[in-house]
Amino acid sequence: MLTATFQHAEGIGETTERKLWDAGILSWENALQTTAQIPLSRAKREKLLPILEQSQNALRQQDFAYFAQTLSSREQWRTLPHFQDRIGFLDIETNGGYDANDITVIGVYDGVESRLYVQGQNLDDFALEAERIALWVTFFGSGFDIPFLKRRFPHLPWNQLHIDLCPALKRLGYKGGLKAIEDRLGIRRTPEVEGLSGLDAVHLWNLWRRHKNEEALRRLLAYNRADIENLSPLLDFAYKNLCSASGFPGSLDTPATEVPRRAVFRRRAI
Repeated sequence: MLTATFQHAEGIGETTERKLWDAGILSWENALQTTAQIPLSRAKREKLLPILEQSQNALRQQDFAYFAQTLSSREQWRTLPHFQDRIGFLDIETNGGYDANDITVIGVYDGVESRLYVQGQNLDDFALEAERIALWVTFFGSGFDIPFLKRRFPHLPWNQLHIDLCPALKRLGYKGGLKAIEDRLGIRRTPEVEGLSGLDAVHLWNLWRRHKNEEALRRLLAYNRADIENLSPLLDFAYKNLCSASGFPGSLDTPATEVPRRAVFRRRAI
């Protein structure tokens, strides 16, 4: 889907992009090879073509930051097949506060392995992992997780692509919180964490911090692990359906579920 995307070019929105598709301009390469057939004014064509050449170069170089900067947050889901081997499903827990130091757990799942970073143990190690990520996937991370993490780790570039599944799924008619959408799609959690909420996560952290209750910490980490790992099937669902909803008439990039996932992080955390 990414190589069929034109909305990252100045002056091209959804309507113009569909106009290009309807004219048989279904990829960057297609546009560059048949410039005379592009149904745009000469001035717009002259602006578009250099952007498409830059896009091809950026994709060859796996320059995720280029697409994070030029593609709207609403459409960054289109990049998934090209950056999935550097993906990070992300979720944080807090102690209920709003300060940078109120993060208690950070979970990152790469599609194969989950790594959990805990306040007072290895939280700062998250910075080493984050520098290797090309594409974050969250649920309402734009409003919660990412702003928290930017305050906690201000030295990181934070130039990755980001697919926030909350607004993405809302576009498809799936409103509500993460657990409600999981239930609607038949995604189940283990009995150990079934029914737990963010408030429970705060309570479990306090049990651990104040009383060193090992069972409370274990359940908290299991809860966070469920949050990040369940984002994976939600992403597959969203990608397939957003592709269908886009109206693109040609064949698409390899679907997310058919792209092999591999662990790119070998150092195990908690």
